[in-house]
Amino acid sequence: MEEKIKNIIIKALQNLAEELENENLAHPNDTTKIYGIDGNLDSLALVSFITDLEEMIDVEFGKNITLADEKAMSSRNSPFKDVASLTQYIQNLL
Repeated sequence: MEEKIKNIIIKALQNLAEELENENLAHPNDTTKIYGIDGNLDSLALVSFITDLEEMIDVEFGKNITLADEKAMSSRNSPFKDVASLTQYIQNLL
């Protein structure tokens, strides 16, 4: 399941990389920064990314989850820091 989640995140980032013309997101891996310090997405791009990701997870796993809840957004260790932390966060939600 972890590998499937990671692949979905990577695909969503690659899709966004094309839209934003952001080369840093063209070939994401576990340590690719998503949001926050040195992150590749601003707040508007993060919203788009989260929406796409939630849809992709629903299609793949048949589960409707909310990634941007109050707990996630106010956490000191943001799950949106990098690919690895987001993978773990989604796995815990599923």
